[in-house]
Amino acid sequence: MKSITIQGTKRESVGKKSTKALRDAELVPCVVYGTTEPLNFSAEERAFKGLVYTPDAHTVELVIEGQSIPAVLQDIQFHPITDKILHADFYQLTADKPVVIEVPVRLTGRSKGVVAGGSLRQSFRKLKVKALPANLPDEIVIDVTPLKIGSKLYVGDIKTSEYSFMHPDNAVVVAVKMSRNAMKGGASADDDDEEGGANEVPATEQSGEASADTAAE
Repeated sequence: MKSITIQGTKRESVGKKSTKALRDAELVPCVVYGTTEPLNFSAEERAFKGLVYTPDAHTVELVIEGQSIPAVLQDIQFHPITDKILHADFYQLTADKPVVIEVPVRLTGRSKGVVAGGSLRQSFRKLKVKALPANLPDEIVIDVTPLKIGSKLYVGDIKTSEYSFMHPDNAVVVAVKMSRNAMKGGASADDDDEEGGANEVPATEQSGEASADTAAE
């Protein structure tokens, strides 16, 4: 997985007054958890641009007064009106401990159902995966070419040995729906696909593209 570097400075005080002063100076109060005691630090708000305001997933190299700490973003808080970053939590990476992170989903190909006039519906733009740091993927690539009208691709259909998904196997990632054009053209789905499509409860997208929520287990 790609990594970005964020330079930080240790915080000697973590009270409300000092926190406000940091934010007024366009600095973000942060903390990194891990194998040792939590480390409080601050970083420039602009340093988060490549981490937060992007659809891509990244690990982070925190450089705090000469100390380098590999980490993932665990939680981030924004001002409800201005969207200014108020606080960020990181979790330190260790080679032998899996972490959970959201990874973007990228669709490739042109499905048979779309060619027949159907409509492609993507329920998840990102999926949460659990993996060792060395096995974290940059993205999850799904070839939709085989999908016919009425077909659905589930989380359980995505096969990989390097990471596991933090979603039910029956969660629908992408589906091809019957469209008006397909109905006018007399297109039909396979019997099994039609039966499955009739019982579908659409999955909801778990987060927006700018979300960077991660957790460690």
